[in-house]
This record gives sequence, C-alpha cells and structure tokens, in this order.
Amino acid sequence: MRRVCLLLCVLWVADLWAKNGFDLSDARVPVHQIQQGGPPRDGIPAIDAPHFVDANSADFMRAEARVLGLHYLGIARAYPIAIMNWHEIVNDRFDHEAVAITFCPLCGTGMAFSAQHKGQPLRFGVSGLLYQSDVLLYDRQTASLWSQIMMQAVSGPLSGERLQQIPMAHTTWQAWRARHPDTQVLSEQTGYRRDYSRDPYAGYAASPAIYFDINHRPPARYHPKEQVLGLLRNGHARAFPFVELSRQGKARFNEQWLGEEYRVEWDEAARTARIFDHSGNLLPTTIAFWFAWFTFYPHTSIYEAP
Repeated sequence: MRRVCLLLCVLWVADLWAKNGFDLSDARVPVHQIQQGGPPRDGIPAIDAPHFVDANSADFMRAEARVLGLHYLGIARAYPIAIMNWHEIVNDRFDHEAVAITFCPLCGTGMAFSAQHKGQPLRFGVSGLLYQSDVLLYDRQTASLWSQIMMQAVSGPLSGERLQQIPMAHTTWQAWRARHPDTQVLSEQTGYRRDYSRDPYAGYAASPAIYFDINHRPPARYHPKEQVLGLLRNGHARAFPFVELSRQGKARFNEQWLGEEYRVEWDEAARTARIFDHSGNLLPTTIAFWFAWFTFYPHTSIYEAP
C-alpha cells in the first residue's frame, strides 16, 4: 500500500510539473487541452519595470516597425513588437492604474487590460502554458491562469473572473507617432539580454502551419494567418479580414451589425483598422490571426467586401 501511495504521489508531482507547477484541479477548460508551450514558468520573462524614451530619442525604431499603441488616461505609449516577441507581457502603470500589455506571437494578438482586481493591482507573468495555441497568463498574487483571448481566468482562486480590455492599436511606428507625436516608446533597455533585432518567429506568419492543437479549424476561405480585426458585442463576435477591408477600398465606412451602426476605419499603408460606435467611442477590438479568432469564436460572423 505504501508503494502504491508513493507511486501515486510521484505521478501527481510529475503531472503538476508537466503543467509548470500550476494547480489545475478547478480548471474551467479541459485540462488535457492546456499544453506545454516549451519554456517553463517565467522562462519568457515579463517586463516588470518598463523604461520608456520619448519619440525623438527612439533611434532604434524604424518607420515600418510594428508596435502596440496605447493612449490611456492622457498618456500615449508604444510597445514594439520586436520587444514583445521576447517578453509577451509588460506590467505597466498609467497614472495610478495598473495595466497589462500582452502579446501572443502564436496568435498575433496584442491586447491591453486593466490589471486592477477589487481595487488591488495584479502583476502578470508568462505561465509557459497554452490554451488553443494562445498564451496563458498567470497573476503572481494567486497563481490563477488567465486566457488572453478569452479575457478570463480559467483556473485558480480567481477562476471565472474577467479582465477589462482597453482599446489598443496594432500598427506601424510611423502611423502611431503621426497620431501621437508626444508618445513614449518602450526602451530596449529591458534589463534582459535579448537580440531585439532578431525575430524569433521569422516566417511563422507566412506559413499555414498551426503548431499547437486547436478545437476549431477555420474554413479555408482565408489563409490561417490572415489578420482579422475581431469585435465582440453582447456575446456576439464579428471578424473583419484584412483582405476584405483592402478589397472594399475605403478608408472609412459605416457598418450595420446587430441593429447598431459602427464606423470602421482602415489604414491600408499601416495595415491596421479600428472601430467606433455610433457615439464616436473607440471600441476594444483585437487584431488576430484568422485561425486564432475562429477557434475561440467559431460562430463569428464575417465581414465581406461588397
């Protein structure tokens, strides 16, 4: 009996280790679909003490470089994808509010969230685990796992809690700087030794290969890595494929959906888009690879150019 108990204990520890030490006993998603991405917990280090420079001092930025841009509480900041590829999370503060900037290279998704929970700030790390090929964040306060695209904790003490998404751009440095000339830029002085001139995912976006298991394979009408602008409203999802936005040929147009009118703005040169509601408010949207948006929202409607 003692040998059996010892064996069970060893198997339990081995399984826990395989999931990077996270307790998944209360997971809201199938545990077998939570996959090891490769690195251990914090093997991809989040940036906890970001350093910024002003736009005129950012001589390491090329005009065509991709950035995640956030204008929030009167502050404009740009987070180069070249840096986010290596770190995936920046724990930042805007005024007195904690904000998490997140990027999943496998899904092409850059998303910003308010990191306040019941008045207390959360600090996030990279778990080294994936769900539907998307990064699982974890908060260091409770070790709860959070799905980036679902915007929800899927295990741990905060399981079921949701994150509030903040509108953020995914665009070129040139376009972002033109819109926000007073922007700050995340510096390459991150405290880590990384070659930010090298893309660790070079060739990935052009390849149709999806490296990790997903529940819903998208229709072949678009390349799996076709970028789409994803919008969520009242439990419904809509995708605006960039190829369709390019085909319709307008910089801005009105779109009727679910009985509401929206204004869609498309920037062909910067390969980006955004959406405003009928009152002119910029809405939280997510630019993602087509396969990633579809696997999380398989019932999404799709905009097609007229």
